Amino acid sequence: MTAVDFEAWARQQLADVESALESWVPAAAPAGLGEAMRYGVLDGGKRLRPLLVLGACDAVAGEPVAALRAAVAVELIHAYSLVHDDMPCMDNDVLRRGKPTVHVKFGQAQAMLAGDAMQALAFEVLTPDEGVAPALQARLTALLARAAGHAGMAGGQAIDLASIGRTLDETALRDMHRRKTGALLQASVLMGAACGRVDAPAWRALADYGAAVGLAFQVVDDILDVTQASETLGKTAGKDLDHNKPTYVSVLGLDAARRHADDLREQALAALVRSGLGAAAGWLAVLADKVVERES
Repeated sequence: MTAVDFEAWARQQLADVESALESWVPAAAPAGLGEAMRYGVLDGGKRLRPLLVLGACDAVAGEPVAALRAAVAVELIHAYSLVHDDMPCMDNDVLRRGKPTVHVKFGQAQAMLAGDAMQALAFEVLTPDEGVAPALQARLTALLARAAGHAGMAGGQAIDLASIGRTLDETALRDMHRRKTGALLQASVLMGAACGRVDAPAWRALADYGAAVGLAFQVVDDILDVTQASETLGKTAGKDLDHNKPTYVSVLGLDAARRHADDLREQALAALVRSGLGAAAGWLAVLADKVVERES
């Protein structure tokens, strides 16, 4: 499996996800809401979470129709979280994916409603009238809801906001980011796996892979925040330092943070070996490398 193979696979998956988002995010939502929703989710972002869903589905020879819906749903949850996180009451950012944030473009009230609507749409996408078995719909919905809620992303964001100006040790920092960033990335892997048949040891190994990739993503994010320019990142660089937020760089130092990201990659790859999926998990292995080697 070569880099060329991966790029061809990823291009096709991303085209399918973008086409589905284009179709399912309604332009006709009332009072300009659809325009704000589409601005917040279309034509931007790395789409890592959808690729993890689709890569895991491939690894277990799962149902592609269900996996595409899961990929779109997890991206909608991610996009809604960014819309809300960027608002003045949270991170107060003006740049996202290389363009003005949703509240800057459409106002705070419309941004709040756009995020709310994207969150609801995610679960609507997961529960079609036909094409996906009800039991699988329920499982996918549960995985996504748990990752997005108080025990996952929302809880992690609450800890993040409460930690401004405070000193956290590595254990507390890891717990915060396991929830805020890692839970949704891990759920992406498990939602893809749920679209096929997976025995218990393979499920646990894929969960470990998702946890390691999720944490690695955040470690690299913290590194890029202090090493890259805003133009490269597509968002405001250095904002964590400016806001006095604890990060892996501030807690471990830059070199140690880089080593930690590499260690997490090795943990992710070792988990794939334990899964017993062999070459079928090749896309997931490449994605672990991409997470750690990215520059934006």
